[in-house]
Amino acid sequence: MKKLTDTKKDNTEHLEGVFSAVKKNGEIYYRASLTYRRKHISLGSFPTSTAAKAAYLEGCRILRDMGVTLHSYPESSPISFSKWVSLLNFRDNGIYCGNPIYITKKLFYYYLSPAHVLKFDPDDLFYYASHKIMCRGKHYFVTDHGSQVSIVTRYGIKPYAVEGRDFRFINGDSNDFRRENLEVINRYYGVTLEYKNGQYYYTVRIHINGNYLVGRYSSETEAAIAYNKAADILKKNGVTKNYPQNYIEELSPRKYAEIYTSLHISPHVMEYHS
Repeated sequence: MKKLTDTKKDNTEHLEGVFSAVKKNGEIYYRASLTYRRKHISLGSFPTSTAAKAAYLEGCRILRDMGVTLHSYPESSPISFSKWVSLLNFRDNGIYCGNPIYITKKLFYYYLSPAHVLKFDPDDLFYYASHKIMCRGKHYFVTDHGSQVSIVTRYGIKPYAVEGRDFRFINGDSNDFRRENLEVINRYYGVTLEYKNGQYYYTVRIHINGNYLVGRYSSETEAAIAYNKAADILKKNGVTKNYPQNYIEELSPRKYAEIYTSLHISPHVMEYHS
């Protein structure tokens, strides 16, 4: 075990691993940090030097004591659970991630809380090490280039796709985002594969004030283009909503135009005016 050292000391109280700082309003607070394997690690900011010192000692204990595990986190810990995970991963795997990631040979875990854990492929490690995952209900987002982006888009799934309708988790675990566990059912906006009277078909709906049926089509490609055509019709009729477009890369512009022209669109959409 390599020696743990402090990177700075509080100039007033000379507490190991603790130093003071001043807020813009003149209020004094304290930071705790340590150095492990030549890596400087901030443990957080605290209102008192005593609290900062406790965080420093806890951080040292995590890195020294192999009996400390992911499952032994106490709610009374002066260190956040996120930092607890980061320290354990650094201790056990030699990689420090600012986000709560713990790496194993075949996958890594991203801990949103002690009980809420996501699973990812090793190939996604670099991305999630630098992008913090946020959660709203069952939707997971990261901030990318200044915008909130659903993590499902990394796997070819629409941002607000519905589990069970547009995609599914093959093993039933909705926290398992490994690519082998994700199956895309519906690739396009507004398109749903349905089964009725012994036959599969693609139903297209578009949202205006509620969902409007655009039509039912024999192929997924036709359905995707029908959604685009319905969106164009609504725009011409004065609907100002910004509908996303379905992109069908495998079709030439000429073939796309032929299908677009021939598709039947429901009169309820054709005659809708804002």
